[in-house]
Amino acid sequence: MTRKASSPAHSAVPDPAILRRALSEIKAGHFESTLKALSPYASSGGNSVDIVRAFCLAGTNKPEQAAELLCRVAQKSPTTVHPLQDLSDIMAELDRRPDAVAACRAALKVTPQDARIYDVLGGVLTQMGLFDEAVETLRQSIALRPNATYSYNMLAMALTERGDMAEALSVLEGVLAENPEHAGTLSNIGCILAGEGRFEEALNAYRRAIVYRPTDAQIRLNHSITLLKAGRYAQGWAEHEWRLKLPGHSSLPQDRLLPSLGPDTDLTGQRVLVTQEEGLGDTLMYLRYVEPLARRGAHVHLWVPDTLEDLCRRLEGVGTVQVGGEVPPYDWHCPFISLPRVFSATPDAMGAPVPYLKADPDKVKEFAELLPDNHKLNVGVIWGGAPRPNLIGPHMVDRRRSMSLKTLEPLSAIPGINLISLQKGPYADQMLDPPRNMTLYDPTDDLHTMDDTASLMMSLDVIVSVDTSSVHLAGGLGKPVIMMDRYDNCWRWLHGQDTSPWYPTMHIVRQTTPRRWDDVVKKVAERLRVMAAYRA
Repeated sequence: MTRKASSPAHSAVPDPAILRRALSEIKAGHFESTLKALSPYASSGGNSVDIVRAFCLAGTNKPEQAAELLCRVAQKSPTTVHPLQDLSDIMAELDRRPDAVAACRAALKVTPQDARIYDVLGGVLTQMGLFDEAVETLRQSIALRPNATYSYNMLAMALTERGDMAEALSVLEGVLAENPEHAGTLSNIGCILAGEGRFEEALNAYRRAIVYRPTDAQIRLNHSITLLKAGRYAQGWAEHEWRLKLPGHSSLPQDRLLPSLGPDTDLTGQRVLVTQEEGLGDTLMYLRYVEPLARRGAHVHLWVPDTLEDLCRRLEGVGTVQVGGEVPPYDWHCPFISLPRVFSATPDAMGAPVPYLKADPDKVKEFAELLPDNHKLNVGVIWGGAPRPNLIGPHMVDRRRSMSLKTLEPLSAIPGINLISLQKGPYADQMLDPPRNMTLYDPTDDLHTMDDTASLMMSLDVIVSVDTSSVHLAGGLGKPVIMMDRYDNCWRWLHGQDTSPWYPTMHIVRQTTPRRWDDVVKKVAERLRVMAAYRA
């Protein structure tokens, strides 16, 4: 009797390589096709298959089915992180947080007593700016698990984002009373205290955290930021190098990292490769160190984004400017953010004096023609940064530093000024529905690079902006700039200061209440009114 060859069992567990490929496809947002590809394994009963399929179901608007699978997996490991956490991370990267919320809510119907689900949901709601709901959700988690340190820290983060710093500290101090050696809690306390300008208390909290976790790069980086915000630059820059141990900062060998220089260190004949690391603002701020490097004899090779190329070619002392391509030959490399550490023990600790950036004279004339010629004060305005919704940390910071165009409406009532938009990116769409009485000139269609923006800025009388790369550009050019700063400001602007050691032409107007811009805009309007009257 002849037997027919049996077809492969559809419940077979897939090869791990298939699951890795499926996860990669999901992270690219290919939910439907990945779900179809995994259909032969739907009955395998494997945790990994169930999790990946659940992610696909959540991404194809089937939150109930996704929740059934994820809760089934989670119940097998009640002490580990709920797989909904991975789902929420993926959806955050794809800017599809509502899909994660839907899956969490469906999961709560399946296993309403699983506190881990409330933690995940609370975290996503915090990212979305739904702070009241996030706080209530995390309190429900704590009610189910009163001893969960993680949940209390999540609650403190949500309270901080809502602007309730005192309550957030109270929550964390309660955790610390029960678990005085919990380094994460100490670090979070340090972060909140630093935001309030209570630096000695903050640094004490960080020191205790470092005792318990001395090699935790994130804690050490947070510690460095507090040192810098307190103006303790020498120690802060050295500590800031811990960021290089975090993923995504530099793949170049650490033994070739440019060491700190002495007052008379000679770099003659040495090629120093200076590399882009984070945002454009950082790079614009630290371009001030190119000339001091060159003065010591170094051939300075800058590797920068294309939007900075032309601006960098006019820097005093620059040797080579590279955009894209492969790693070039070098003797030493140095990320831009390490340059202050390199020069901290030298007379060039603050780099070259302002202005260290220069616009193209021909383009300055060209872009001047885009501005109104009515003898009024030309005021450049920027009200939003880069939302970056696929990055959790930067996205949440941007929500705190940016405002709505409508918030700037009081500026439109000032006689003798022209408001010139320098706003690029998603926030520029708000010009389609401007405040009723606002006239806003918009030359931004002609601004394609930072060099273009620099050329336009040279014909403006003042730039008014939230904390974006443009304040560094204006400051580096030596243009007057009024920065509207968030309550928990970046370390660069110190604490309680309305001037900057980095940019002598900058005036800072800071929030006195988290997330409230009204008083900031009022002060800016008063300053512009005086400037316009003086011009007249």
